[in-house]
Amino acid sequence: MKADYVIVGAGSAGCVLANRLTEDPATRVLLIEAGGRDWNPLIHIPAGFFKMLNHKTLTWGFTSEPDPGTHGRAINYTRGRVIGGSSSINGLIYIRGQPEDYDHWAQLGNRGWSYQDVLPIFRRMERYEGGSDKFRGRNGLLRVTDTPRNKLPLLEKIIEAAGRIGLPFNPDLNGETQEGVGMSQVTIAGGKRQSTAVCYLDPVRGRPNLVIEQGAMAEALILEGKRCVGVRYAVNGVSRQARATREVIVCGGSINSPKLLELSGIGQGELLRARGIVPVHELPGVGENLRDHYSPRIKFAIKERNLTFNDNARGWRLAREALKYALFGTGFLASTAVPVRIYFRTREGLETPDATISILPFLYEMVGRQRRVAKRQGITMNANVLRSESTGSIHIKSADPAEPPAIRFNFLSTEHDRAGIVAVIRKGRELMATSPLKEVTGEEIAPGVKLQSDDELLDWVRNNAETTYHPVGTCKMGSDPMAVVNSELRVHGIEGLRVADASIMPTLTSGNTNAPAIMIGEKCAEMVLAQAAARKAAA
Repeated sequence: MKADYVIVGAGSAGCVLANRLTEDPATRVLLIEAGGRDWNPLIHIPAGFFKMLNHKTLTWGFTSEPDPGTHGRAINYTRGRVIGGSSSINGLIYIRGQPEDYDHWAQLGNRGWSYQDVLPIFRRMERYEGGSDKFRGRNGLLRVTDTPRNKLPLLEKIIEAAGRIGLPFNPDLNGETQEGVGMSQVTIAGGKRQSTAVCYLDPVRGRPNLVIEQGAMAEALILEGKRCVGVRYAVNGVSRQARATREVIVCGGSINSPKLLELSGIGQGELLRARGIVPVHELPGVGENLRDHYSPRIKFAIKERNLTFNDNARGWRLAREALKYALFGTGFLASTAVPVRIYFRTREGLETPDATISILPFLYEMVGRQRRVAKRQGITMNANVLRSESTGSIHIKSADPAEPPAIRFNFLSTEHDRAGIVAVIRKGRELMATSPLKEVTGEEIAPGVKLQSDDELLDWVRNNAETTYHPVGTCKMGSDPMAVVNSELRVHGIEGLRVADASIMPTLTSGNTNAPAIMIGEKCAEMVLAQAAARKAAA
């Protein structure tokens, strides 16, 4: 099969590129995706994401390597294996991050990636009814909505308590400032998930210049010297090849993009030889610089009934919620699990927030590998250092494309991260001890009041924290010796090849990574189309 552009991965960025690059009827695009269609109803019901975190067919089923930061625990690591990628299975949160995140990228030498550069792209891609026109988009393809503030009485108590500890209500966490307490903005509309599959790919499926190959496992890039000319992939075990007359764009995400480069002989020569791969191009940064948000779950009991979602997740109340969703597309099932978010500074002298608490107005428990809403009334707080400095790696274990790579996070390996996470736990405790929350708060379930010193809290974090599934950085953008792509997302030293997904992010953004990943897809499309226009003008 031959196309002008071959896109590997129909995820948050890949679906965007498929849409934008096929706007010209003369441009042929092949989109390759290892997963299948997003037909499972759990995908489209917002609360269904809870059942998909370890889904056997909709996720890759990755597991991290034992880590000192996890006291040797291996962590189940969810990434979407379905059209829409992780935008089809995530927690539906839409958060851009802070302007300083992107300005820092530009300061690292990535021209065109400052906040003022990417703000027009964020505005162009979103359709949102709130906020200021200066910061928000009204006519984009991606539907973004606010979580209703009146969903539970508990939410108002959280907002009031946050205000009393110096964190006022922020009506737009994606606006001029991120600081404060605010309702989550979500990729939900009409009670249904707004993934990139829904918003970007479905509207253009009928374009004759777009071919989508599902169930297609990318095995290696096809290289002729130092030029990428295509992709080798397998469908139902049968090997196929796709040739790109212009470019191959890898959108596999922070786990699979470096994996594919290494399987193709691009990476650290010594490591590749040890795995049975013949090195083609030495690029030491491939698979390095892995960053993620490491998050302990702080839990408190709630004494008063009907304040949490725990009351609505069982028996006749759950049946009532199901009926409400079926008839009106509203209620618990139509909501994100994280309706309230708090952004704050952990110490004096910081110009912007460096930490966040995401609040789930319910307790959950693990039953095997599945999460289940608990019977007990309570509240869960996900605690994060926003710009984690701990870095790990992702590298292939062998030359077998079917074998998952080794994921090493190296969590809590910097003093910045250790001090930050302790400060976030203490802020969560302060919030729960403040009126009007303290009047309805019961015991501290986790970490528990017996744990008070920094060392005790860090030990608890290492034993219990999970990730928030925000991997970035493994094909980082830049011009330093460990950079994998340049500011136009071209792989250093290889012609005809770009990477466009969260793996190119040099550092973490201040929040969830789906919105930035979609922006990266949009910006990549903008650069590719500009090059195509220049080529046409010169012809």
